[in-house]
Amino acid sequence: MRFFPIFISNSTSHLYVTALHNEPVLLHRIAQGDQDAFRCFFDHYTPLLYTFVLRLTKSRSDAEEIVQDTFLKIWNHRESLPFIEKPGRYCYVIARNQALDYLRKAARDQHLLDQVWSRIAGEEDHSLEQELQAREYNRLIEEALHVLPEQKQLVFQLSRREGLSQLEIAEKLGLSKSRINNILVEVLQYVRTFLRQHSRLMALVFWITAWEYLFK
Repeated sequence: MRFFPIFISNSTSHLYVTALHNEPVLLHRIAQGDQDAFRCFFDHYTPLLYTFVLRLTKSRSDAEEIVQDTFLKIWNHRESLPFIEKPGRYCYVIARNQALDYLRKAARDQHLLDQVWSRIAGEEDHSLEQELQAREYNRLIEEALHVLPEQKQLVFQLSRREGLSQLEIAEKLGLSKSRINNILVEVLQYVRTFLRQHSRLMALVFWITAWEYLFK
């Protein structure tokens, strides 16, 4: 994957690898213009953002460009980073809007994607999820979850219904955070495929909103 020209140095300090476990320190370094710290931040969040954007755009080159535009925007507004409580969520929202802007301009089904865009890019960040609490939507999700192992159902419910972070779920269930992340990815992919059999819009909206759970 390409990197920004100003970040092609391979001199990233091991100090910042450790600092990822204390993100406030890393964010303050970035806000002060520390490029090595930003490279560490970039390397940490790029894989998940790239996977998300790639699944939306179906284009590696476009996904790379969108992710790089996302981090360029973050760098240009780096002074605000120390005040961000959830850096992963912050990165996701920017990447999501960049990807939706791309889809809005490039998709053949303009009407469909205009619906998604108008709701997700609106001032009320959770308005889309609220609108989609329709009986059929929930029924289909419950139907999809019903065939999954109990552990996967529980992880999804704790994340979606109770709003717990991956770390909180891991501690509650006695599992590693990476295992919780893997379970969520598997469940989200399965539910998205299930919903797509019934409605492309429903599946697309679920996939976009569901990725927020991976950044908690």
